[in-house]
Amino acid sequence: MRPGADDAAIADWIAIRIARALETTDGTVPIALPGGSTPFPICEILVTRDLDWSRVVIEPTDDRVVSEDHPASNAGKLRALFEPVGARLASLVEMEASGQLPSGGYRLVWLGMGTDGHIASLFPNTDPRVDDERWLRRITPDPLPPEAPFDRVTLTLPALLSTDELLFVIRGEDKSALFEAALRGENDLPVARLLAARDIGHHRPVTCFT
Repeated sequence: MRPGADDAAIADWIAIRIARALETTDGTVPIALPGGSTPFPICEILVTRDLDWSRVVIEPTDDRVVSEDHPASNAGKLRALFEPVGARLASLVEMEASGQLPSGGYRLVWLGMGTDGHIASLFPNTDPRVDDERWLRRITPDPLPPEAPFDRVTLTLPALLSTDELLFVIRGEDKSALFEAALRGENDLPVARLLAARDIGHHRPVTCFT
């Protein structure tokens, strides 16, 4: 847990990870990013960092099934931020529609967490499984949030775990306490299932800014 970091410090932390990944591979560097009100101000700072963005592929961790020009679209907002600096955006909605699989092998997966312990769009009622045979699923939130009454597409637990490193940015004491309980294995919420499985196959470091 890293308390008290501001948006610029978090953006710099992410930029360092991307820079290291670019240095250690000749190919593209895929990263998965969340939507929501917390990440986008950080991303606005991140895109100002001097990186070879042309080799970075951005995938949302989840998205609403709407057109990219809709205000609820994570892909639309991420595309508007990252494509002007040269990064490529891969849309989960388009992948789900075409049957294409997420890239996997992420160098970094950044997640938020809801007050119910959900991550991406893996809500408790969806019973996310570490052994899910699919890496991308379309789900209907239950109940549908009135501010965003749309189906969603989401990376599954195996897809989120196909990464070198996990990052969380969690604001608020209640959420922080819930995350710490999940880290200790004191609940069976989606975030706890992810954290419990993070060492399956290989160790995935977890950093949480609060």
